[in-house]
Amino acid sequence: MSLIDPLARAGTGFAPDAVVRDALYDRIPLAPPEQALIGTPTFLRLDGIQQLGFVSRIWPGATHTRFAHSLGVMHLTRLAVTHLMAQPEGREITPDDARAIVAAALLHDIGHYPYSHAIEELGPPVLPHEEVGSRLIQSGEIAVILKDLWSLDPVRVAALVHGGDACLSERDRMLRGLLSGTLDMDKLDYLPRDALACNVPYGGVDTTRLIDALDIAEIENGDRRRRLVVTDKGVSPLHSLINARQEMFDNVYWHHTNRACMIMLLRAVQEAIIAGAIDAGTLTNLNDASLMALLRSPAMPSSTRRLAGALAERRIHKRAVEVSNRAIELYGRLGNLWFDPAARREVELQLVAGLTALTGEKVAETDVLIDIPKPERWKTDVWVQFEQPPVGLSPLMHWKDVVGLGDADFKRYEEHRRLIRIVTAPRWRETMRANWERLLLPHLGDRL
Repeated sequence: MSLIDPLARAGTGFAPDAVVRDALYDRIPLAPPEQALIGTPTFLRLDGIQQLGFVSRIWPGATHTRFAHSLGVMHLTRLAVTHLMAQPEGREITPDDARAIVAAALLHDIGHYPYSHAIEELGPPVLPHEEVGSRLIQSGEIAVILKDLWSLDPVRVAALVHGGDACLSERDRMLRGLLSGTLDMDKLDYLPRDALACNVPYGGVDTTRLIDALDIAEIENGDRRRRLVVTDKGVSPLHSLINARQEMFDNVYWHHTNRACMIMLLRAVQEAIIAGAIDAGTLTNLNDASLMALLRSPAMPSSTRRLAGALAERRIHKRAVEVSNRAIELYGRLGNLWFDPAARREVELQLVAGLTALTGEKVAETDVLIDIPKPERWKTDVWVQFEQPPVGLSPLMHWKDVVGLGDADFKRYEEHRRLIRIVTAPRWRETMRANWERLLLPHLGDRL
């Protein structure tokens, strides 16, 4: 038997004729239509974008790419939809449905910006990567391949990647749970993949058992909708997925060095956009290397070149002040700046002006930055299905009623571990640390 036989014509109806070797799954079979999408210049750009941005500055092995992650998400989605089609409640899923969700899985990051998510946090004119991806899927070579080789409407695939419930059929709303939600294959790939690349013991998930526990049920929760559920065998692996996500944020994604690099990049791009040196619409044509080269080019404003040069030469801003959520009012006022990048920049410039006046020395306008990690959304809107429920439980119950934990519990942990930081060029660190209150507080009075 060929090594690709186990997935031959599974779910999508495609017969694989090649394999790629993957760090997590060993062999990922590929059929010609999948290879056609992977071979487009738009998709190949992802091979130049590290999945974890600057995390490789701390864990040098974490150089895996959005390209590898996208193949992994496609592979898991193909396994999941094939499993669902074999369940009594999933027999209505057609090969067309399977192809649509697998294509969406492969293309879910096609619009991603270089260096992870930092650039998106600037907001307009920088668009969410899902919206960019939706446009790319519906135009050019990708749209032609989806029509000709996948027999799919690109509009449908784009809606699965970045569409509200209103533009999806009931079946597609259910299938989209494989890409977006508590049970999505995106998290199920990136958490173990990131943990493996960083060689940390935090991201372990029983992927096989969780996929095998997937099922479909009609939920009466205000609207009678068919949704993805897990059987009772999936309770523990789903809990491990949630825990893995918390631990990876706490130890890897929010590591202070990675966060300092990300805010330096964000401000470098922000300065270039303000100066008209970069058109936000061109950013998704770039990968990590080409963006860094552009930011260091003579066409960029000096502030952008300074930050990009510091990133390239590993002259990273240092922690001067860390603010926890126990500093309730200060944390809230600083946290609100995440929603207004222009206001954050204004406060940063005011801190620079204050530091210049305090020291009598010239402080560069990008020497003081405020790092505010994105507030995470913790969704555990999952239902658990029991074939023989224990006494006291029902055949179909919400996750929080089965395990006693809900969104508020996980959000509480995140709020206690998520720190807001003032980072500075190394020479100003101690001065800022000793004087931050008088430099910062006067500028936050009306930012409630």
